[in-house]
Amino acid sequence: QVQLEESGGGLVQAGGSLRLSCAASGRTFSSAVMAWFRRAPGKEREFVAFIFWSGDRTYYADSVKGRFTLSRDSAENMIYLQMNSLKPEDTVVYYCAADTRYRYGSTWFDEYDSWGQGTQVTVSS
Repeated sequence: QVQLEESGGGLVQAGGSLRLSCAASGRTFSSAVMAWFRRAPGKEREFVAFIFWSGDRTYYADSVKGRFTLSRDSAENMIYLQMNSLKPEDTVVYYCAADTRYRYGSTWFDEYDSWGQGTQVTVSS
């Protein structure tokens, strides 16, 4: 239903910034809830932020609130995660996800039905 592809991960110094991108395609993405999750090795996926494609409503996890900003570009069918004031604890794989079924806005990874392949973020101290 929705195909997702992340990009923009890489290596950055603590306190620096990075912007992740997620390209979305498919006939139903415009009515989806789009989200970013992250996962450390051996851990469950952790919620970062979500955005309603229609209306631009956003919600952030406490761990990133005030540092990360989620946005979308409807003309380019993209969502972005602007990450500022990065910390070594942010060193994980980040995933783009879409909820095309419930679409009420969820922080639980198992309620999202489409996933990108992930992009690695490494923050050095």
